[in-house]
Amino acid sequence: MEALPKISVRQRQIRTEFLKELDKHILDVATGRVETMFEIKEFANLLHIHPRHLTNTVKLTTGKHPCFYFEERILAAAKQMLSENKMSIAQIATLLTYDPSNFTKFFKRYTGQTPKQFREEVVREKAENLTI
Repeated sequence: MEALPKISVRQRQIRTEFLKELDKHILDVATGRVETMFEIKEFANLLHIHPRHLTNTVKLTTGKHPCFYFEERILAAAKQMLSENKMSIAQIATLLTYDPSNFTKFFKRYTGQTPKQFREEVVREKAENLTI
């Protein structure tokens, strides 16, 4: 049987701080407080560590690459904004630092439907819930 790697308190702390800073940054992007999406190196700078160390630590402590968490958080923000139906899909894409075409490809790859299809489904479900 293969031994599991020992994870230190510091490694857990790095993971936790990364996820906290990522959540904060995605919120800043989604609300328009910042206009550019951070890369791993910016998060590493915030945590005062090397980008490779951050990537390796997140992978070790979670089993997933930091990009997984970026995509997960961006997708959640996109779904929330699409559900609110206050902005156009192009505006949401731009706010999340995508051009509309790449945003549609990104969204469809992870959800199996386009942002428009997702929004239409949410609107339909809300209408059905109102009639019940």
